[in-house]
Amino acid sequence: MKRIYLVILVFIPVLTYSQSNKFFRKALRTVDLKEKINLLNQAIELDSKNLDAYFYRGIAKNDLGDYHGAIVDYSKIIVAKPDADTYYNRGNSRYSQKDFIGAKSDYGRAYNIDSTFVDALYSLGCVKYDLEEYEDAIKDFSKVIKLVPDQPKTYILRASAYKALKQHKKALKDYSLAILAEPSAYTYYNRGIFYLDINHYQKANLDLTAALALNRNNTFAYFYRGASYLFLGKNNEAILDFSTALKFDSTDFDAILGLALTHYKLGDLEKAKSNLQKAISILSPIEHNASPELFSNTYWYQNQYYYFINNIKKLLEL
Repeated sequence: MKRIYLVILVFIPVLTYSQSNKFFRKALRTVDLKEKINLLNQAIELDSKNLDAYFYRGIAKNDLGDYHGAIVDYSKIIVAKPDADTYYNRGNSRYSQKDFIGAKSDYGRAYNIDSTFVDALYSLGCVKYDLEEYEDAIKDFSKVIKLVPDQPKTYILRASAYKALKQHKKALKDYSLAILAEPSAYTYYNRGIFYLDINHYQKANLDLTAALALNRNNTFAYFYRGASYLFLGKNNEAILDFSTALKFDSTDFDAILGLALTHYKLGDLEKAKSNLQKAISILSPIEHNASPELFSNTYWYQNQYYYFINNIKKLLEL
């Protein structure tokens, strides 16, 4: 009887391990995330040291929006056997929770473990940018560009960091390098917005026109090109672009304000006042009497303050 008892003790762990792997393999084959988690739960119940099961359960939880649950699973792996992929994935879940400090730490650890992990370095630059650590973000993006020089998004992010530091020449160079890497609607659009921000309206107009030639469905490009037309004194073209933007989104208060400003410039006070009231009703549905501060979240107030304030005061008096 003792010999039989000993044999059972030897084989139970082996059978448990084998059954755990069956659940694990089945989980990898299913695309249903809830079913995947259920199968991985069973795998872990049978083998609590199955780190791969924790890893894939973390991914499934993250994809379902259970970022805390994913972080718990990744953390269990990190305590037992830390690796770059798990730190990176935990960084992504923390980033989704807007825990930028935690994400920064995890991306940094992932990159320190594996210096060839470009995605970790790129994500580290992104989270530093979000934390307004622009100089350090630029250093990370520069390293990424050396390793992968043909990705336009990295140039645009580095350009945005230079822009935040008011290093406009370097920013413009990177926006242009992004276009060289990929002359797309995305890259022309971003350089066009930059030109608009630094008051180079004609160049902005050309880039935004190029962006729209490649993608006619970019509602924001219509709005910004409309703004460039307004500043260039091409009022009819501005009205056409603002109106097109409103076809995509009838509640776009920036486009409505653009129409109000343009009609005011044309001397059509009735249409100017009508559009102003439409914008006010969207920004403040209850209160229809407005002051310039009501528009503080608009493009015009934030990016074209002096132009807007000088005109909105006159519009409000109509």
